[in-house]
Amino acid sequence: MEPSGSTTIAASSKHTLNSTGGGGCPWEVSDKTRLCRFLCYGSEGDIYTARDEGRVSMESAGALLVLLQEGRGPEVVEEIKRFTQDGRAVRLGPSFFALALCSQHSELKTRQAAFKALKEVCRHPAHLFSLIQYKKELKEGMKCGIWGRALRKAVSDWYNEQDAMSLAAAVTKCKQREGWSHQDLLRLSHTKPTNEVIALISKYVTKGWKEVQVAYADKENSEEVIKVLSYLEVVEKVKHSCDETEVINLIEEHKLEREQLLTDHLKSKQVWRALLKEMPLQSVLRILGKMTSNKILEPGGSETQAVCDRIQSETALENAKIHPFSLLLASENYKRGQGYQGKTKWEPDSSILKAMDSAFYKSFMNVEPVGKRFVVAVDVSTSLSSVVPGTSISTAVAAAAITMIFARTEVDTQVLAYSEGALFPCTVSADMNLAQVTVELVKIPGGSTDFTLPITWATENGKAIDVFIILTNNPLWTFTASPAESLQKHRQISGANSKLVMCGLTSIGHTIADTEDRGLLSICGFDLGALCVIRNLAQDLI
Repeated sequence: MEPSGSTTIAASSKHTLNSTGGGGCPWEVSDKTRLCRFLCYGSEGDIYTARDEGRVSMESAGALLVLLQEGRGPEVVEEIKRFTQDGRAVRLGPSFFALALCSQHSELKTRQAAFKALKEVCRHPAHLFSLIQYKKELKEGMKCGIWGRALRKAVSDWYNEQDAMSLAAAVTKCKQREGWSHQDLLRLSHTKPTNEVIALISKYVTKGWKEVQVAYADKENSEEVIKVLSYLEVVEKVKHSCDETEVINLIEEHKLEREQLLTDHLKSKQVWRALLKEMPLQSVLRILGKMTSNKILEPGGSETQAVCDRIQSETALENAKIHPFSLLLASENYKRGQGYQGKTKWEPDSSILKAMDSAFYKSFMNVEPVGKRFVVAVDVSTSLSSVVPGTSISTAVAAAAITMIFARTEVDTQVLAYSEGALFPCTVSADMNLAQVTVELVKIPGGSTDFTLPITWATENGKAIDVFIILTNNPLWTFTASPAESLQKHRQISGANSKLVMCGLTSIGHTIADTEDRGLLSICGFDLGALCVIRNLAQDLI
């Protein structure tokens, strides 16, 4: 969505679209920009709020409705596909909502595009259940149902086009979500299996294992059918087993996951130890506290050593695509020794903390550079009571980690520490650890935050900057000039398509005054999604 001389789109009365031809302002917020913001983080506005998992509604999708009314439904569907497939979306719910809306639009080409995209957008059963629920909610109060011929065909195709073993695993791991089950969807879509293996799985879901046993007992089955039958037999066997040793053997031999076990199985330490061996690394990081609390991971134990080896394995980190900020969140939460909810407490294991610290630095290899020119300006006090909402991380450490992510992965990054009119360039080198960077950034006492200072500094020093990122935990925001005007001045003098991101690390509602410049964005709090939002803005994707 970078300004382009060839892009001229008609605007509605309430929304303006990008156009550099005919006198249009290239930085006005277009309907396309609003749509992309919505698909990225569930709001058309210029504020991203960390950890906001609110349900998407029609009220937050004004630009989406305008684009559909203008006959641009297929274009909307293409954007939905891009955001769900390219990792651009912080949350997938808005994309499922948008696809559901497109699939019920009056225009035939929009509906056709939406149903055609269903399998590409809904790659997991939970995604499909979410889409169906949104369709149901959008039809509330209407006399017609949602199960027309097009949806029945799209859902049938979703099942029929799955790999057999992948589908067998999916229907036994994710059985239902949002009030919908596979049994519901297969029944309501009138799915007619297109091959014998899908027919087997369909029968298992709709009729149960006993009927499958009767139907396939005396048949001459193909190799693929035998393979799926064997897998389903294992799943059924573990569901009815009370023998701990047998359950553990089945988990290890067939790589079963905890979703396929009974609640009683999960009361066993040995069962958890078996699950940990093949559990996705991201899941392991989430339950380290629980595993330590329940004495499944004990100091000096072989399981603890195995987990530590996995956590700091470069291969495991790369395969799981673990981000440094994810590791920092997990590490600080584990170090806290207590969960946010409930009464779970634990004594942090020093070897696990050491492994997570090592993994933090190794995981920078997973951050793909954007290739832009950044200024990261930090105004953070050292107040220990100042933490990023919803985390155990102090704002000073969070600011240091964010700074390191850009300084280590982007070739052209300037780091500034500033407050009360004083601004100093900082050196953040690749050999500095998190504690050293934190000390470097908080060496200036905190004061009021004038977030136009870094822009003025860059302009006066002849530095062309693509993205200014301001990090502050200061509740008092001031500026000597309009942020939009300062940014516009820098654009004119430097020739750069500059953007400004204001991150209020403790904020729950601060915003930049001017909201009609698509290069300005506010972030309230901070999480991994905030880094995704910054990346999208830098690449002109939102």
